[in-house]
Amino acid sequence: MGFSKIWVHGEASDGVVASITLELLAKARELAETVEVVVAGDADSIAAELGDHGASAVYSIGSLDNGLAGPRIASAIAEACSQGSGPDVLLCGTTYDGRDVAGRLSVKLDTPVITNVIDLKQDGERLLGHEPVFGGTKDVFTGTTAEGLDIFVVRPKSFVAESTGGDPASVSVLQVGDLGSTGTAVVKDQFVEESSGPRLDEANIVVSGGRGLGEADKYEMIEKLASLIKGAPGASRAIVDAGWVPYSYQVGQTGKVVKPTVYLACGISGATQHLVGMKGSANIIAINKDEEAPIFGIADLGIVGDVHKVLPKLIEALEAQ
Repeated sequence: MGFSKIWVHGEASDGVVASITLELLAKARELAETVEVVVAGDADSIAAELGDHGASAVYSIGSLDNGLAGPRIASAIAEACSQGSGPDVLLCGTTYDGRDVAGRLSVKLDTPVITNVIDLKQDGERLLGHEPVFGGTKDVFTGTTAEGLDIFVVRPKSFVAESTGGDPASVSVLQVGDLGSTGTAVVKDQFVEESSGPRLDEANIVVSGGRGLGEADKYEMIEKLASLIKGAPGASRAIVDAGWVPYSYQVGQTGKVVKPTVYLACGISGATQHLVGMKGSANIIAINKDEEAPIFGIADLGIVGDVHKVLPKLIEALEAQ
């Protein structure tokens, strides 16, 4: 192991640790002697789960008191680094909160951030981020020559979260430094997206629809099929841009990365942007009337047919069971 200490920006809600945090811990354990987590809010309720995934300590910045989390976590990490007690590397998830912390910390420490990372590897005394570029057609390995903290923002599902059976992580408070004007910001309300069934980026089965559906009303077939097989509905960028479904449904380079056991692509041609977000799926099934569609190049099972004929028959067969 080449790094003495790696910190992971931890995310949790209602006492449940986000999957991206556990994924980052799995990789951090491979790279460092000491792995610790920094979180906002209550750390006691998640210390056992974090310890079970390899974290020896969890640092809390205390209660937010309706303030913003990002500035406080970034300030606390910067303060620790200035006192010599900070980590060699900080891993953040490609989430709203993770990118917020990484960006603010980059400014505070005047250090680069390496983003869109799907893997990490040691190169001598440096850590390199593996990044897909040009729509996922090329891979590059990026590191920094700057002294001090290395910050990497990692895409979800890049690593597999695994339990280690470790003891609960110790809990302590991390001192928050000067916040400036951001310390006066107050969160007045929060919106929690309502959904039924599994989350798109955590589902074992994903059913996605694309432009081949023809019109927005036809997306109902995707939701119906996903519900019948206990999966999550997804979408290509084309129909998200067209306003058929919300952005939260988008699978792809600029959407969510998914790695389900089964990925069913319906009326999706398979643009590189979309393939980047789902090509890691264990089993890919494609339905498209164009036998030359790129999606068939990575599909384990391909059905050359009209989705308007295939999907109703599939739904009918499932409902009859």
